[in-house]
Amino acid sequence: MGTDAARIDVHCHSMTPAYRAAIADLGSIIRTPPWTPQVAIDFMDRHGIAAGIPSLSVPGTHHGDYAKPRALARRHNEEAADFVARYPKRLGAFATLPLPDIAGACDEARHALDVLKLDGIGLLASYDGVYLGDPAFDPVYDILDQRSAAVLIHPNNHPSTQMIRQGINKGVGNFLVEFLFDTTRAAINLVFSDVLDRCPNIRFILCHAGGTLPFVSWRLAEIVSRQMTVPPWDAQYPSRFMQRYAGRVTPDLVLSQFRRFWYETALSAGPQTFGSLKVVADPERILFGSDWPYCPDDMTDDMVRALADEAMLDAGQREQIARTNALGLFPRFR
Repeated sequence: MGTDAARIDVHCHSMTPAYRAAIADLGSIIRTPPWTPQVAIDFMDRHGIAAGIPSLSVPGTHHGDYAKPRALARRHNEEAADFVARYPKRLGAFATLPLPDIAGACDEARHALDVLKLDGIGLLASYDGVYLGDPAFDPVYDILDQRSAAVLIHPNNHPSTQMIRQGINKGVGNFLVEFLFDTTRAAINLVFSDVLDRCPNIRFILCHAGGTLPFVSWRLAEIVSRQMTVPPWDAQYPSRFMQRYAGRVTPDLVLSQFRRFWYETALSAGPQTFGSLKVVADPERILFGSDWPYCPDDMTDDMVRALADEAMLDAGQREQIARTNALGLFPRFR
C-alpha cells in the first residue's frame, strides 16, 4: 500500500456522546465539532489516512469532584472501545484518565489497557497546574511502564496561561503559542524528573512536534551540562535526572533524552519546524498527525502538502512519517 493511501494519524480527536454531554453541562465555550465514527472515516478517506487513533482534547474529563470524572472517563473509554470494535482496521483509541485523581487514574489505566485493550493512553501536559513528571503521578507512570503503553501528551490550558494573556493582545489565543510551551514544559519536566529512565518502557508521543523543544534543545543541552553541573547552580537546581547522572552530564546525554520521545507533525509539518525536528528527533520516531476535527480539512491539506515537499523529506522519510514509524507503536494496523 502506497503512502498516499496509508497514513496513520496518531493525533486526531473524538467526541463521544458521553464527552459531548459533559462539555454541554459545563456551559462553556469549548468547541464540540461534529464527530461520529463515520464522519471520522469520511475525513480519513478524503486525506489518504488508513487509520486514525483519536484521543480527547482539552479539558479532558476532570471537571470538578472526583466521582464524576471517574464515571465520565469510564463511559468515554467504553464508547471508544465500541467504535474500535466496529471499525478495527480504521479506528483506534487513546484512553482518557480522570487525573489528577491518582487512584481513579490507576484503576482506569488498568481497565482501558487490560480489559478494553485500547491502543494507549492520552494525557494532558498538566492537571490542575501540575505538569507531567511531577512525582505525584509516579503510580500512574508505573502502571503504564509495566504495560509498555503508548502515551500521547496533548497540551492543556495551564493556569499560568490566563496570567500571561493579561499582558498580551486579547486577540492572541492561547492555542497559537501557549499550547506549544505547555508541551515543552511537560517534556522537560519528564526528563528532569527522571521518568524517562525510571519508566523506560513508556512510549511518550509529544504533540505538535514537541512544542518548542526541538528549537530550544541545543540551548538546554549547553546550559544543563556546562552550567547546572557546577556550583552554585548544581545545588540550586537539584533534580532526579541530575542526581542519576552526577558527574556524567554532557550535551550529548541531554540531547539523547530528547531522542527518546516520539514526535507527531500536526500543525508542525513545514520546513520551518522540520529544520529543528529532523536534527533532534530519532528519524524512526516522527509520526503523522492531523489534529482533526479541531483543524479543518483545508489545514489537513496544507499539512499533507508540506510533508510531500521533496526538498524537505526524501521518499523513505515520507513513508516513515506517514506510516512505517507508527506501525512500530501500533502493529495491529499493519
